Amino acid sequence: MSALLDSLAAGFVATADGTRRAALDDALGGGLPQARSEAWKYTPLRALERRSFAPAAASPAALDPTLLAAIPSPRMVFVNGRYDPAHSELSTLPPGARLLTLPQALADPDPRAANFMQRRYARVDEVFARLNAALASDGAVLRLADNTRLAEPLHLVFVGVPAMDGDVASHLRHLLELRRGAEATVVEHHLGSGDHANLGNVLVHVHLAQGAVLRHLRRQDESPRATLVARTDAVLARGSQYHRLDLEFGGALSRHELNVRLEGEGAMLVANGVQLGRGRRHVDTRLGIEHIAGNTACDLTWRGIATDRSRTVFHGGITIRPGADGSDASLSNKNLLLSDQAEVDSQPVLEIHADEVKAAHGATVGQLDPTAMFYLRSRGLPQADAQRLLTVAFCREALSVVDDEAVRAMLSERLDDALLALEDRA
Repeated sequence: MSALLDSLAAGFVATADGTRRAALDDALGGGLPQARSEAWKYTPLRALERRSFAPAAASPAALDPTLLAAIPSPRMVFVNGRYDPAHSELSTLPPGARLLTLPQALADPDPRAANFMQRRYARVDEVFARLNAALASDGAVLRLADNTRLAEPLHLVFVGVPAMDGDVASHLRHLLELRRGAEATVVEHHLGSGDHANLGNVLVHVHLAQGAVLRHLRRQDESPRATLVARTDAVLARGSQYHRLDLEFGGALSRHELNVRLEGEGAMLVANGVQLGRGRRHVDTRLGIEHIAGNTACDLTWRGIATDRSRTVFHGGITIRPGADGSDASLSNKNLLLSDQAEVDSQPVLEIHADEVKAAHGATVGQLDPTAMFYLRSRGLPQADAQRLLTVAFCREALSVVDDEAVRAMLSERLDDALLALEDRA
């Protein structure tokens, strides 16, 4: 067994829930995925499997409050995988909204409250989901009652900081459950403070009932040496809408797997994202979208930029199942390669098993348009300014999914800063 799995298994705490022990046994028995695993072929784990991590402390580590100055309430903060009530502010949530930590949800006497924790992961390549099922100790559980609307965005903040015991591993499990007609905007902030090389393992369940609307925005801005493995599993009922944005800026190794099942007639998914690679950063995004019911729609717009010796990986999988007639699916993945030592791997995959559908997908990898560069330079712009304008325009399209002005301004500013950092190294 690898040093990684040995160290993570050492943090297992036995409970009366046999599902957790079974998940750990499955993870240890299957081991880490190797190069022959199709789902991991572009993201080797050889370096990670040689590392060891201590379990995160039972209480949150110290946090510099200035890191949260630009993040308004309602706000729920976790530090190294532990809930931090001192820096959280949840008093403005409406009566129909119930927000708990994972331990609070598991303590609910209603056995249905923890149903989402009972899911099993059958595939060997789902090792991090199996580890999360066994080891998750904290997280956010949001439930909105029928027709409840959050007037303001809810910010879920996850901060990695250096720990006294060296590099630590945290395992977070979240649930976002919106009942019939509910509506919310949820913003995930994954931030790094100080120089650390921690491991984060995050699993999010999204359940949208009939007519529910969720705008789910995620900013991944971890420390440059951190590792973050995240997975989101969403299920959409009839007429529900899931609008999503993923901004991948930080970490040495980051992987996000987004799985969405459009199970109800007329369900809709809009998922946009930006991947930025610099230095030796490895950024991996894997989409698995399934049209189960008829007249469902997905619109996916992803942009990637790689410079220095970085590598960006994108897998956009769309499957239209038998009976999902009238589905409308669109995927666009465009990438800029700004260094001859960087690498971009893009895999658009479209499987259609139904009739009368509308589907399109495309992927490109190239450099900045020389004609556009010449035009801007001929108008007197310096090389750096011309490149900045073109890269900003290239990435800004993904932000169209954000309709809250304050949140859009916050994310736009951070995107501009991240693009400027790429330019300085290009």
